[in-house]
Amino acid sequence: MLITKIKSLIPGKETYISPKASKKSREIFDSTRIISFIISVIKYLSLIIASLAAIIPILTVFFASFKTEEEYAATDPLKFPKNWLNFENFKQAFTDGNMNTGFINTIIILVFVLAGTIIFGTMVAYVLDRFNFKGRKLILSAFLIATLIPSVTTQVATFKVINGLGLFNSRLAPIILGVGTDIMAIYIFIQFISSIPVSLDESAMLDGASYFTIYRKIIFPLLKPAIATVVILKGIAVYNDFYTPFLYTPAAELQTVSTSLFKFKGPFSAHWQVICAGIVIAIIPTLIAFLFLQKYFYNGFTGGSVKS
Repeated sequence: MLITKIKSLIPGKETYISPKASKKSREIFDSTRIISFIISVIKYLSLIIASLAAIIPILTVFFASFKTEEEYAATDPLKFPKNWLNFENFKQAFTDGNMNTGFINTIIILVFVLAGTIIFGTMVAYVLDRFNFKGRKLILSAFLIATLIPSVTTQVATFKVINGLGLFNSRLAPIILGVGTDIMAIYIFIQFISSIPVSLDESAMLDGASYFTIYRKIIFPLLKPAIATVVILKGIAVYNDFYTPFLYTPAAELQTVSTSLFKFKGPFSAHWQVICAGIVIAIIPTLIAFLFLQKYFYNGFTGGSVKS
């Protein structure tokens, strides 16, 4: 019997159909190929559109940072700047915007928030995952409910508490708010700790290790992927936060990177080319940090061995 070879829908494979196959079967096969092709086209078009939606704003900001005020007002946003060596906007962002002070304050807040989130978050997650005690489920439920409450509804009460403690216009305000309101970090740590075998804890306890020793020498070292994930997510959130420093630390000497750029926005006009230069400066540290931590961000794993 003569066998006809046709292209399969699966790459690298072929489908064989007898010449005596019915016409209806061939039509079904052809229609399936057409539908598969249309789905592939839609999929790739969606990816292209999403990529352009993410890239075009970044290119617009990057091009604008090298343009003069007159050039920015007269040219298309996606048009290349006339002079790629025009760094006046970057100088103005640093001097007039006092971005060096903003970077120092941002780094101080960021370091303390990340350290507090990692230390307290891992400890709370360790207790909630490894210990059974009265009220454990109630605490987990309270955490879940807290994540469902819009933060804007609690801002008046939060401001009164911060002001009552005398922390207004103090770096402690954004630090305490950053550490004390991060419930998602605890959930991330709980998920990673639950994947660590309990037999590691039991083996360490047989050797006389205390609960804190188990946490410090076994649990915490195995949480490196989770810690890297929290550092990236929390770090970007704190670094980009405008609302908290704008509300709780309005003093000029306490400004952060995000609030320092607000100086170039006036009631009647704005120096958008300088703001764009400041945005480019602010993007560089986050980009470098992500490039160094991305392997931990994408690869979640646990390591260790059980004592035989």
